[in-house]
Amino acid sequence: MSTATIGFIGGGNMAASIIGGLLASGIDAENIRAGDPNADSLSKLSALGNIQTSQDNHAIIPGCDVIVMAVKPQLMKTVASEISALVQQHRPMIISIAAGITSDSLNRWLGGNLAIVRCMPNTPALLRCGATGLYANDVVSEQQRDLAEKIMQATGLALWVDSEADLDAVTAVSGSGPAYFFLLMEAMQATGEKLGLNSELAAKLSQQTALGAARMALESDVDVAELRRRVTSPKGTTERAITIFEDGGFRQLVDAALSGAALRAEELGRELEGE
Repeated sequence: MSTATIGFIGGGNMAASIIGGLLASGIDAENIRAGDPNADSLSKLSALGNIQTSQDNHAIIPGCDVIVMAVKPQLMKTVASEISALVQQHRPMIISIAAGITSDSLNRWLGGNLAIVRCMPNTPALLRCGATGLYANDVVSEQQRDLAEKIMQATGLALWVDSEADLDAVTAVSGSGPAYFFLLMEAMQATGEKLGLNSELAAKLSQQTALGAARMALESDVDVAELRRRVTSPKGTTERAITIFEDGGFRQLVDAALSGAALRAEELGRELEGE
């Protein structure tokens, strides 16, 4: 990857997180380019390293091995159509991080027969602690798959899915997932305050507990169900809380929420394709 030239169309937060990760992993700034009509966005990207920037997307594409489409889904069709002739001329691999836009739609808007990888990252990518699902169309070579994976690993975990439809499930589980944990921490903090803790103490305890639990899950050689059992002593405080969660339909509520998110991701894809 160190010799690949990577261009970004769009200079928002997610583009910044990927660029920052690439630079931190040792990629030379001269191999990274970014285009965005917003001068302030480009200024923030330039602060990460001495990368080439331009307010004209057309200036970014020539010579790039990879183009990362990091524009809002609602703008993707317009932006893709504007650069399609140049993309067809140079034929870089396309990586899209736009939710809902299928590889077929993006391929069509960019002129067709292109190697396209769709990604579904999440916001912890901003801290290089993200989780990303990837899907490649049939034009993507093994070498390009490896390159796309390495690019997204700059922001955290990167895993391939078996079918493009699986990205809707990825959206439900990890794409939207940080908000679920924020909601749980918010609720834990509120109850901690109700039980007598000050707000700062309640917040720090809930946040550090979430971090510790996540690290245990990632670093343990057993699954999360076993980890839960190990900390749930018979007739203890944890068992009381877990029983109340279970009796309240916690698992069914999680299932309904994630299923709803996956369905909405599918609906958004259809809506965006129809624009």
